Amino acid sequence: MALPRRAELFLVALATLPVAMPAPASGTIYCCEDANRRPICADTLPPACYGRAYREISSQGHVRRHVAAPLTPEEAAKRDAEAQRRKDEEARRLKQRRVDQALLQTYTSLTDIDNREARAVAEVERDIEPIRVREAELAAERRRLAETGGDPEAARPSATLQALDAELASLRTVVDVKQREIEAIRARFAADRRRYAELLANGEGRR
Repeated sequence: MALPRRAELFLVALATLPVAMPAPASGTIYCCEDANRRPICADTLPPACYGRAYREISSQGHVRRHVAAPLTPEEAAKRDAEAQRRKDEEARRLKQRRVDQALLQTYTSLTDIDNREARAVAEVERDIEPIRVREAELAAERRRLAETGGDPEAARPSATLQALDAELASLRTVVDVKQREIEAIRARFAADRRRYAELLANGEGRR
């Protein structure tokens, strides 16, 4: 059966390439450039095309697809790093959306945030009050002992002063912890207030 004129021209053109090849039985020609940038084609992938970009061409001369060359180790590492960056960025966006949704569900307004902050701080300050009272009592007792040279009924007056000093130090440590807790509360509510205001500015949430 006679080939179409277009197929005849294509096979004639292939015959002029540096590497001769038989007429393709599968109907697909594989073409690439070898190490010297010379075109080479065959009805199976030529060894010279291994590790190189190549084209799959139909017997009518149409390019069916382009196959890219395998990536170098450097290119593969760069691709993987970019894929990881995109994955991390998407995870960050999803996390931020969840945080924003929780924020909008937790507060009803900026005033609500202010009120909740005030209550949280007041609760910690109530915990500090009895500690302050006890601290003042111990400080007064220490001053009295220091002025009188110690408790005359104590066998070791200096031990009494040392005990007072130790308890005072413990109380001050607790107060420091509570003060840092208040700072953390203020920082947390400040961040919530800032983000909530941004969401309101973007038309989300309730004003």
